[in-house]
Amino acid sequence: MKKNRSQRAVSPVIATVILVAIAITISVSVAFWVGGTTGSFTKFETVEIQNGVCAIDGSSNWVITISLKNTGTTSATLTNVFVNDAEVSAYGAAVPTAGEITTSLATATPTSMSSGEAITVTVWIGTGYESLSSGTMVNVMIHSSGGMDFFKLIELS
Repeated sequence: MKKNRSQRAVSPVIATVILVAIAITISVSVAFWVGGTTGSFTKFETVEIQNGVCAIDGSSNWVITISLKNTGTTSATLTNVFVNDAEVSAYGAAVPTAGEITTSLATATPTSMSSGEAITVTVWIGTGYESLSSGTMVNVMIHSSGGMDFFKLIELS
């Protein structure tokens, strides 16, 4: 067999440099991909109910005023309000009729809270609702579109 000396192979040094360059390119690509996927998983919504007070209005309805703050890293969209596990009767409303619960929180256009934003939500409990009386503790729960529930126990005045 006759060897052709005019054809030369790639130098081992150049081959090593090419392999190292390919390995570095692949590792940088993987690092960017992992960084991108972790960024999407580290965003979370956390709404703190900072304060909840109850008063009685001129029509003998309980008025619960709740101060909320989004302490999460992404915006939170509030969709539902529950009192003692019963959803309120009307959203975006004001003073209820007897036996109803209403809230200032609107769901036709859900309330969105950006990170760090604070809002106030008012919940009215009409007279005669489920035989509630002064001194009773009610559980107010606010539900978000992300599936989170935020609770506050409030004593009726």
